[in-house]
Amino acid sequence: MTDRRTGGRVDRSGWSRAWGVLFARLVLGLMFFQAALWRVFELGPVEHARRFFVEPFAESFLPEPLLWIAGTAVPFAELCGGAIVLLGLWRLPGLCLLGGVLVLVTFGHLVAEPIFAFNAHVIPRLVLVVFLLAVPQDWVRFSLDEWRRRRSA
Repeated sequence: MTDRRTGGRVDRSGWSRAWGVLFARLVLGLMFFQAALWRVFELGPVEHARRFFVEPFAESFLPEPLLWIAGTAVPFAELCGGAIVLLGLWRLPGLCLLGGVLVLVTFGHLVAEPIFAFNAHVIPRLVLVVFLLAVPQDWVRFSLDEWRRRRSA
């Protein structure tokens, strides 16, 4: 069958959607994973916590011990979440982990600056998380989860 608008063939098998989901997943996973590599292995989790959590919020209502915990945990959450999203493993937990990081980061930015511009970092990542959570499972063809499912069938 031919699409009259484009003159091209219509993809009835869903491969175009599957490739779109793969590219969205890989981009999202890389965005988190690469940033986390820097935070964990170059900056260090303790320095990350001090620089981005403890010092900026020292005068806020947030308890310092929670700032240390969140600041040292976020790089590992991003590293693990980014890796499992890249691999297409444990789709829902991985995406929810990254979504949780985005909620935490959004909260922190709003505490520091009530009218914060989210368009550069938070919104692109959030759009990809929501998209990947919303796509039907049959659109997900290139992932370890799908490979494991087909193997056990």
